Amino acid sequence: MANASGFFTPSVPRLRSKIQPSIGVSRSGFCFSGGISRRVVCSSAIEGAEKHVSPSESRMPKLVSKGCKLVGCGSAVPSLSVSNDDLSKIVDTSDEWISVRTGIRNRRVMSGKESLKKLSVEAARKALEMADFDPNDLDLILMCTSTPEDIFGSAPQIQRELGCRNSPLAYDITAACSGFVLGLISAASHIRGGGFRNVLVIGADGLSRFVDWTDRGTCILFGDAAGAVLVQACDAEEDGLLSFDLHSDGEGGRHLGAPINDNETDELLGSNGSALDFPPKKSSYSCIQMNGKEVFRFAVRCVPQSIESALEKAGLVSGNVDWLLLHQANQRIIDAVATRLDFPQEKVISNLANYGNTSAASIPLALDEAVRSGKVKPGHTIAAAGFGAGLTWGSAIIRWG
Repeated sequence: MANASGFFTPSVPRLRSKIQPSIGVSRSGFCFSGGISRRVVCSSAIEGAEKHVSPSESRMPKLVSKGCKLVGCGSAVPSLSVSNDDLSKIVDTSDEWISVRTGIRNRRVMSGKESLKKLSVEAARKALEMADFDPNDLDLILMCTSTPEDIFGSAPQIQRELGCRNSPLAYDITAACSGFVLGLISAASHIRGGGFRNVLVIGADGLSRFVDWTDRGTCILFGDAAGAVLVQACDAEEDGLLSFDLHSDGEGGRHLGAPINDNETDELLGSNGSALDFPPKKSSYSCIQMNGKEVFRFAVRCVPQSIESALEKAGLVSGNVDWLLLHQANQRIIDAVATRLDFPQEKVISNLANYGNTSAASIPLALDEAVRSGKVKPGHTIAAAGFGAGLTWGSAIIRWG
């Protein structure tokens, strides 16, 4: 499995034949061996691999020779645009107050018959169309969301809507605003270690449903959207995931979350003296609760460290990177991280002003717009980072196309 330092530890059967020359692990966390390309994430516990072995005996040859690349992207947003001026009519705020503090001017909010599933399917179809790819050839669908429309997950419903006839595996990943980055790493792990070839990663959230629209501290921030990327197996020399760095800190979870409401039963006693606390009452989740100052401090401290760590593993420095793509939470955070990493503003991708914080959708949404506008071109290197509730944060150094 993939660990936080960017290594990949595959689970493989005991090797039955003579061990070939050993595989080392470079400083970036990738393997190197003889005439075999080095961009394969693995653990130093792997000491060798067979030269000729059947798939039933070992998948090590696949692990050593396989990379993954991003070949298509897509996005979708609701039709209803809510401006800062619109919000000023329902809470005590103004366009200037919001834009100066957050950089946000508009956000999209689901309405009418719109749903997160429909947005996700639309984004997925656009990504598949860009890659000229048949959904029936998908091996896996990862739905990165913290706001599924079914408590048991949304990925299988998206699989159905895409018309995948071969019943590929589909499951949800819940990691809030870091979800899409974790989805990319999970896709790469399935490809490198599980024999998967085509993985669709979707980041989508409908946080407008969990916002207290009377709280100007949070309702000004969030919007709804979906974004998707097709990740495909490739030869190691074409590898598009150069390194990554992932972390969690449950201690900081108190600063940002939407916990379940504590609907305790009345302290009524039955005839035998026991409390009448069965059956339990219907549960529901609270609106988003956030300590903005603490989240800001966390982001500007941890995100640059994570990106620097990922760059070091890839053997790169910020000057080697074409674009910085952060989770679109707050323009002040984006600017602070860029400054600490010495990224000039012209190399920073941001569409926060138009959409607000769309959680797991923000990175693929911004990426899709940058690709379709011609800003991001094939071969460009991107330092991407997500951060948010959990607390979770992580970064990935990727090459587009």
